[in-house]
Amino acid sequence: MPYSEVQSLARCRILVVEDEYFIADEMALALRALGAEVVGPVPTMDEAIRIVESTEPIHAAILDLNLKDVRAFPLADILGDRGIPFVFATGYSGTAIPAAYQAVPLWEKPFDPHALARALPAVVLPC
Repeated sequence: MPYSEVQSLARCRILVVEDEYFIADEMALALRALGAEVVGPVPTMDEAIRIVESTEPIHAAILDLNLKDVRAFPLADILGDRGIPFVFATGYSGTAIPAAYQAVPLWEKPFDPHALARALPAVVLPC
């Protein structure tokens, strides 16, 4: 892996919001391999909101839209209001995403968590 890729997520705190343990674990491992500090993974919207509203910085988030049958759009709104870039990593197709979120990068499951981690630096603000 090129040095520049590792540095691109160094010092970045990435929130992983995913309720499927194995998917969350794979994403966390892939992000850590690129130097990110993984926040979570967290399986619920309420827990994710508490983290985002804390004083600790979050530089970006990976957000599953269906968390134990709760839609995570309110969390997406909070992230957007706070200027925290995020991507959707979900089983939903792009047609299921409301128009207000069409500009958000979408990773449809199943996907390669390492490919997502490598693509994330294009979304993250400088950490």
